[in-house]
Amino acid sequence: MAIAPKEAENAIGLEEIQTEKQEPSKGQKTFTVEEAVETIGFGRFHIVLFLIMGSTGVAEAMEIMLIAVVSPLIRCEWQLQDWQVALVTTMVFFGYMVFSIVLGVLADRYGRWKILLLSFLWAAYFSLLTSFAPSYIWFVFLRAMVGGGVSGHAQGLIIKTEFLPTKYRGYMLPLSQVFWLAGSLLIIGLASVVNPTIGWRWLIRIASIPGILLILVFKFIPESARYNISTGNVAAAMATLQRIAKMNGAAMPEGVLREPTKERRGRFKDLMHPKYLRTTLQIWIIWLGIAFAYYGVILASAELLERDLVCGSAAPPVQDPGDDSEENHSPCHCRLFGPAAYQTMIISTVGEIALNPLNILGINFLGRRLSLCITMGCTALFFLLLNIIVALIRFLSFLFQVYPTTMRALGMGTSGSLCRIGAMVAPFISQVLMSASFIGALCLFASVCIVCAISAFTLPIETKGRALQIKG
Repeated sequence: MAIAPKEAENAIGLEEIQTEKQEPSKGQKTFTVEEAVETIGFGRFHIVLFLIMGSTGVAEAMEIMLIAVVSPLIRCEWQLQDWQVALVTTMVFFGYMVFSIVLGVLADRYGRWKILLLSFLWAAYFSLLTSFAPSYIWFVFLRAMVGGGVSGHAQGLIIKTEFLPTKYRGYMLPLSQVFWLAGSLLIIGLASVVNPTIGWRWLIRIASIPGILLILVFKFIPESARYNISTGNVAAAMATLQRIAKMNGAAMPEGVLREPTKERRGRFKDLMHPKYLRTTLQIWIIWLGIAFAYYGVILASAELLERDLVCGSAAPPVQDPGDDSEENHSPCHCRLFGPAAYQTMIISTVGEIALNPLNILGINFLGRRLSLCITMGCTALFFLLLNIIVALIRFLSFLFQVYPTTMRALGMGTSGSLCRIGAMVAPFISQVLMSASFIGALCLFASVCIVCAISAFTLPIETKGRALQIKG
């Protein structure tokens, strides 16, 4: 999905806390949250954090990918046209877009952990309600509410990022992609068994179970120490750091935790500040473009499998004998996935897992900008391979290291909203335009990837090896 590099680094580089509410006594040592995180290092706490916060990707992938495996069934049950099927996905991401901004603001104000918990409760509740949807309209509305809840899952990524020592971020964050892919494999595998037997409504109910289970283990994850220190809650930040040090069997830095002057919370206009404006706009372009291409690939793949490349299969279509409409007699209208289609989707997802080691190597040896640029360029060139683009979503998490703690959740929330605009448009390209012009749709996807590659290459900063900012 230019300013000289040295000048950009000086402008956007890490800034340690330089002012305090209370001056330490003469000769007394102090340390920052960043210094404490680096001193404590990686250990048992981070493994638990990685497993729990990473598992949020399983729940998110299952809820998002659900539409791809359910679309053929609701198309058949409610006799939907192409644009109606596309509208389901669009409304999911519309809910995601609106709630991304709202939850990003709330997370910067009230904390990452509370919003993460709220978002999982919200998504699980409306997901279960979706399984009882009596009509297409209700289904669309309830899935939009699920999308709103899923948008808050990004707070888990922020918590994970803010606790990781700098040198481990380039390895641990890309590994989180495995959880997303595991969720994708799980929902495809479940769909292959559940859809033909007990139906899509039970598939939705089963898919909500991982999110419900995660709610029960969130109590083991503390609020971000960086968030606490940014709000002046030094005691809570210190308690969290001590807990991490104890779990890791490591020592805390000597001295007292330095408390910054209490800052106002991040606001939208802060993202438009000259210091961040160019970066913000380019990140928005990248997020929008990658989401457009990524979800376009997913939906296009499902669409082609459902229609078997312009309905070339000899298998007879499922028809309602009481409906003699021309649309119902169309061989493309009501064609359900067979075992071969599910197998193809699983193989495609496994191919994405195979690319993960290359992503990690690229991030750590080439840097974020160049890796993203190369991958987007390859995606544009080899768009028909359909497997490359999933890796790009994880690159984007690193870009938010340029924002200080007070703005980080807001920055990710607003960019996530732009991302969802791309995802909202993608269904109408994959499920409507592709039916009219296959080549035209692919050329559009490839063109967007090229724009993203250029934007990534010209980003004014490189976050490789950077610590997270506390202040702007």
